[in-house]
Parts: sequence; structure tokens; C-alpha cells
Amino acid sequence: MSVESIVQSTQIVLASRPDGAPTTDNFRLEAVNLPELTDGEVLIRIIYLSLDPYMRGRMSSAESYADPVEIGEVMVGGTVGQVINSRHQGFESGDYVLASAGWQSHAVVDGAHLRKLDPAVAPLSTSLGVLGMPGFTAYSGLLKIGQPQEGETVVVAAATGPVGSAVGQIAKRKGARAVGIAGGPEKCAYLRDELGFDAAVDHKAPDFVEQLRTAVPDGIDVYFENVGGEVAEAVLPLLNQYARVPVCGLIAHYNDATAPEGPDRLPGFLSRVLVKSLTIRGFIVSEFESMYGDFLRDVSGWIREGRFAYREDFVDGIENAPTAFIGLLEGKNFGKMLVRVAEES
Repeated sequence: MSVESIVQSTQIVLASRPDGAPTTDNFRLEAVNLPELTDGEVLIRIIYLSLDPYMRGRMSSAESYADPVEIGEVMVGGTVGQVINSRHQGFESGDYVLASAGWQSHAVVDGAHLRKLDPAVAPLSTSLGVLGMPGFTAYSGLLKIGQPQEGETVVVAAATGPVGSAVGQIAKRKGARAVGIAGGPEKCAYLRDELGFDAAVDHKAPDFVEQLRTAVPDGIDVYFENVGGEVAEAVLPLLNQYARVPVCGLIAHYNDATAPEGPDRLPGFLSRVLVKSLTIRGFIVSEFESMYGDFLRDVSGWIREGRFAYREDFVDGIENAPTAFIGLLEGKNFGKMLVRVAEES
């Protein structure tokens, strides 16, 4: 494949900001000419694109921990790519790299922001999932904030997702009891039978609250929050004295366009925080970069030993990224959501 033949990138840009749940009308497919490389830059073709819940927040102009995507800009996202041409001394044609290139088929990126990948060490896609940002989010948030102790009970919401599934397995490695909350019997069976969770609870079941209470007879010592909403409401009364709550995500609220109806529940929530001496802390994974080496050593080692499982959910074609992303926010994925933009070579 010659460099001259790669003159355009197929991109998904933000066409408009959603009011509530995103629709395909909020995205637009475009083809743009790629700029010529300058010193230090690398031209890559995207192979895998990661789809993650945080992207919903970047579609909004509301204040957040990161700047929003502007109208007409390429949607943000982690990618695995292969170098086509390089003007950076650290990379050459054929290298596989981890990049934040976003929703597009090709990109010109600063080589200083790339990390070289070795497909002989682990499947390339894992650098966007179990050995990437989601896995590191689980590892750092659970161990730094949750600090599970042997014999304690750890509960995680969205437990079959890339973060939740890792949280439960890491908790087991630390000698804790892992309870996962997921949607539907198939996902709950996967947690128990393939991931080794001690219990799994279906949040779609009419008796969800009672199921959860039965699954945690000794209460909850660590609750890894990915969801919010009714799941969090069911968990709160079951938190033990000195329980820790790492707040990673609130996917149940990402599409909220108005304040919730009903009475103000904040006083009751704060009262429980006080009475139970709870530790509740939100975090962004970049806060814990010093743990990254330990994360790669531990989790990659557990995978090689056959003691750590993961699941990936692929959709083919960059043009299908918007529909797949909307499905992700609705919980339709089963495992780490990835778009296969091109084939590995």
C-alpha cells in the first residue's frame, strides 16, 4: 500500500449536541484530505476504535473534567493503528501503535503521543480494553480507593462491561468476595460461570432489590459505582460501616436533560454518609498514572496464567460507530465495545 494512495480519512464528526439520548442525527460521516507529515508526525491507519461511556459527556458543552468535542470536530476515542509512514525516529512503517486518534479511518498524529504495541505479547484489541484504559480504571480505582481486604464483599455495577468485569476479578485476586450487578440472565450466568464471581444479580428482575440483599448477607464493604440510578439506590442501604465507594461512572444519568423529579434526597444521602462513615470518591484514571506499570505487570500476568478472563464485542465499519455507541449507552453490548475499522495485516 503506497503512501500516495492514502489521501483521505473517513471520519465521524459531531453534527449537533444531543438533548437527552443521542441519536444518529447527532453524528455526520465525512471524508477529508489528510495533511502532509511534518517532523515528528506519523501517518496511521486505524484498526480498532474503542467506544466508551465517557464519550457521551464529551458530546455535551456542560462543565466536565475534559473539554467537549466541538461541533464539526472528530469524535474522540482511543484507537489501535498501524503506521503507514513516519517522520518520527521512534516509529517506522508497519509498527502497531496505541493512539487517541478518534472516530476515523486514518490519522496524522504526533509521535510523542503514541505507544508502540507488540501483537506477539497480547492481542492488539486488548490495549483498548482489559490491558488498556478500562482495565487500568478498574485496577487503580479499586485498589487505590476501594482497597478491598480479604473476606470483604465487593459489589460492582455494569459488571460484564470492561471495567466491571475487571473489578470483580481483581477483587477475587485480593481475597474478597465479588458480587456483580448486570442486566439479564445471560450476563449474570457469564459472571458466575466464566469470570468466577461469587454471586450475580439481575437489575432487570422485578425482585432485584431482594436479590441484591440476599447476595450480600454481610453487607457491602466496597461498591464500585459505574451506573447510579436505581442500582445505586438499592446498594446504599446495604453499605457497611466504613464502606468505600469509588465513583467511576454514572451511565444511568448521562442522557438526563432535566433534574430528577420528586423530593430532594441529598439530605438523606449525606446523613447515611455521616452515620456509616462512608468514603465516596470520584476519580479520573489519569490521576493514578504511577500505578500503570504495576497494572500491566499484574493483569498481563494473570491473563497468561489463565486466571483472568475478558470478553470483546466487535462491530465492523467506522460508519457503524454511532449506532454501536448508542447501543452501548443502552446496555446492548456484552463485553468491551470495539469498532473494527480495518483488518490487521
